[in-house]
Amino acid sequence: MTIDEARKRITELSETIDNHNYKYYVLAQPSISDYDFDMLMNELIALEKEFPELALPTSPTQRVGGDLTKEFPTVKHRYPMLSLANSYNRDEIIDFIKRIEKTIEEPVEFVCELKFDGVSISLTYEKGILVRAVTRGDGTQGDEVTNNIKTIHSVPLKLRGNYPEFLEMRGEVIMPHDSFNKINAERDELGMSLFANCRNAAAGTIKLQDPKETARRRLDNFCYYMMMDNVPYSTHYQSLMAAKEWGFNISPHMKVCRNIDEIEDFINYWDEKRRNLPFDIDGIVIKVNSFAQREQLGITAKSPRWAIAYKFKAEQVSTKLLSVDFQVGRHGTITPVANLEPVFLAGTTVKRATLNNADFIRQLDLHYDDIVKVEKGGEIIPKIIEVDLEKRKNDSKPVEFITKCPECGTVLTQKEGETAWYCPNSMGCPPQIKGRIEHFISRKAMNIESLGEGKVEVIFDNHLINNYADLYDLTYDQLYGLEKVETFVDESSLFPETVTRKVSFKEKTVNNILNSLIKSREVPFARVLYALGIREIGETTAKILANEMGNIDNIINASLEELTAINTIGPTIAQSIRDFFDDERNIHIINRLKVAGLQFSQEKKATSSENQILAGKTIVVSGVFANFSRDGIKQLIEDLGGKNASSISSKTDFVVAGEKMGPEKKKKAETLGVKIIDETEFLNIINNPVISSET
Repeated sequence: MTIDEARKRITELSETIDNHNYKYYVLAQPSISDYDFDMLMNELIALEKEFPELALPTSPTQRVGGDLTKEFPTVKHRYPMLSLANSYNRDEIIDFIKRIEKTIEEPVEFVCELKFDGVSISLTYEKGILVRAVTRGDGTQGDEVTNNIKTIHSVPLKLRGNYPEFLEMRGEVIMPHDSFNKINAERDELGMSLFANCRNAAAGTIKLQDPKETARRRLDNFCYYMMMDNVPYSTHYQSLMAAKEWGFNISPHMKVCRNIDEIEDFINYWDEKRRNLPFDIDGIVIKVNSFAQREQLGITAKSPRWAIAYKFKAEQVSTKLLSVDFQVGRHGTITPVANLEPVFLAGTTVKRATLNNADFIRQLDLHYDDIVKVEKGGEIIPKIIEVDLEKRKNDSKPVEFITKCPECGTVLTQKEGETAWYCPNSMGCPPQIKGRIEHFISRKAMNIESLGEGKVEVIFDNHLINNYADLYDLTYDQLYGLEKVETFVDESSLFPETVTRKVSFKEKTVNNILNSLIKSREVPFARVLYALGIREIGETTAKILANEMGNIDNIINASLEELTAINTIGPTIAQSIRDFFDDERNIHIINRLKVAGLQFSQEKKATSSENQILAGKTIVVSGVFANFSRDGIKQLIEDLGGKNASSISSKTDFVVAGEKMGPEKKKKAETLGVKIIDETEFLNIINNPVISSET
């Protein structure tokens, strides 16, 4: 066969195979047997192997999987990937509709779609060719996973028909139930831990280094949103129908609704029928259909005003309380954890649930062997919501909060006005010591990454460290050859199992640790202060302290009055600072860290006389933002003369709220009457002196 003949045949085969893929994966109308399809594919593979110069990036053979991907580069989204506002309440859906109808004078149509429970993806096409696939990430930027996404047959590598020059499609990568069950059956035969649910399996699969393994797992993808500078359609529904013609997999389970009754009918139908679908959904998405009306409604920094997601009610199950463990945190806080008879809940096997504190146990009137109802808060964290008193045994014993530390035996204490109990033996209680060291080496503190994965515990158990200053005395000879075989229960899998892991210190590991410790001497003072692990001192407060006081000695010698004079530092935080530095053991550790060469001073940041539009304002930042990182927006506040606070108080001027604002912060702001603004309003304030003076 000549090269021209090969080129012609490769083109014919590629077009034929693409057409059969489209019929099978998008139209669900296969017109060829699996055997005949495989014969066509095998012929194409053979020809491309014989004439490698004729193989194209858009060839159907590329779905088999390419070279290994060692890392996934971060890519900034051309259009931010905003999240939707979530609702668990039908009344909120009604309020959403009413707000829109007040803004839009003409009739409004809504498109109701299934809310797929998978991984969001952005697909970029240039001249009809898939050039990039990027995960949602933080909404501003994500990881490029193009090679792995190419293995999904329902994602077109090359578009069909009259497609635009540039196009970005948003979709959801999912793992169908059949694929999930098949993979878990294979893993079970091999004695491997099973995947907990389809969503987690899909998320892990698109980040595999080997695209061939990704291809084998048979992911699927549904597209639901078209992005381009000028969409040539007047409605969302029209755009998706066009996208389907171009080769995208668009869900057939969508409906144009014209009133709340039709929307509720759609929700009710799928709340019942969702269990019959071959994949997972966790709600319904409701969108305004008209693009012109969407433009009128606009977006906030965190979500569009023209769409909302109704989440199905969290699944609840009943199980038996077997026992209660009491865990010790790095600040000595005692947290009770319920051990439950294993039960399957919302895609995972639940064996444990938080019990918060002593008051929570008392309010539940919790007894051992009680039958309790468990649900997942936000479908993530298991929690006990009630006790079935009718099933309580007559001889059952109440759960009583402990009076001594379960680790070191010290009598517990409780601070006035607080519900938590503490172990006061901060320097002698092993979990507290290890917890403080792990905090010290964490990424946002000293960033000593090489000490992760259980290595701190190995060094501690070998009596080489008892506080974080000891880290800087470690030598190669002390670390080399250390090892520990640890056994633990892997509860991330569908059926939790006992796993054995070996932690060993070889030459490369030891050198990485020592080099990381050397590099940590360059970490700026604010992060060193945060790394000390002073109770109540988060990143923001540490930065304020470092800027206001200049060096560690000024903080050590500051009185309560001097500390509370600093904006955003109240009596509780000030007392915590004094308690820490009044302990001579902490002063001794700090002196050793000084000798080790850590940064304990910085120049006080000069205040610019220009553009200090936020001067005198105390601001709390919470959530994720479209145009800024959290650190970026905090830095901007400081540059404009404002002060960042980590917690909301009566001194707070306003809260800048992004997506996923902390619910407790929101509640406290509303209780105190503190104004909450979104990212767009914040930008208006800093660009408009009149607005700023009124805020």
